[in-house]
Amino acid sequence: MDLDGSSATKTGKNIDKPYRYPVGMAKSDSFFIRGKVSTNGDTFTQVDIDLGSYVNLGVSKSTLLRIHNISVQVLGKASSISVLSGASGWSMFHQLTTQSQTEIVYADDKSLVASGNLRAYNGQIAEDGSASGDFATGFVTQDFDVAPQDFTNGYLIGVDTLYLATDMSSSVPTDMSISYVIEATLESATQTNSVALALSQQ
Repeated sequence: MDLDGSSATKTGKNIDKPYRYPVGMAKSDSFFIRGKVSTNGDTFTQVDIDLGSYVNLGVSKSTLLRIHNISVQVLGKASSISVLSGASGWSMFHQLTTQSQTEIVYADDKSLVASGNLRAYNGQIAEDGSASGDFATGFVTQDFDVAPQDFTNGYLIGVDTLYLATDMSSSVPTDMSISYVIEATLESATQTNSVALALSQQ
C-alpha cells in the first residue's frame, strides 16, 4: 500500500486485481455437448455423438474441439429406479472414445478420452442377520477407475464423431443409463495444437 493509502503500485496497476493464468484460455465461449447410452444386459453398447457441426478439417481454416471437463450421471433406465435394484453384484463400465470400439478399452488406448467404472456388491443377508431376498445390504464404488474428467489444459478433439459406450459384467434386472455432459470450446487449428493432437490421440 502506498503512503497515500492507495493500493496502486508505481506502475499504476492494481495489486488487488486477481491474476488470471493465461494457459488453456478458451478460444471461444464454452458450450455443452450431451450424450446418453443405456446398458443392454451384459452386451457392449455404443452410441455416436455427432461433432460435424463443430469440427472441420481439411478446409482453409480448420476448427478443433477442446474438451475442458466431463460430468457423468448414472441412473436406472427409468430415472425413478435405483441402480441397486435386485442384483447381487455387478461392474458397470462406460467410456468416451474418438474411434468406434467393440469392447471397453484400457487407458493406454489413444482413442480413450474418458472412462468410468461402478462396482457394486449387495449381500443377501441383512445387517440384523436375517435373510433378505432383495439384496438390500451392500456398497457401490468407483475406486477401481478414477474416471478422469477434468483436463488441465483441455483435451483436443480432431474427429467429427465421439463414441459413448457402456458394458456390464453381468445382467441386472434393471438396465441403467449413463449420460455425459461435455464442456468444450472451439479453436482454429495451428501447427502447435495439430502436433499436440497427433501426439495424444487418433
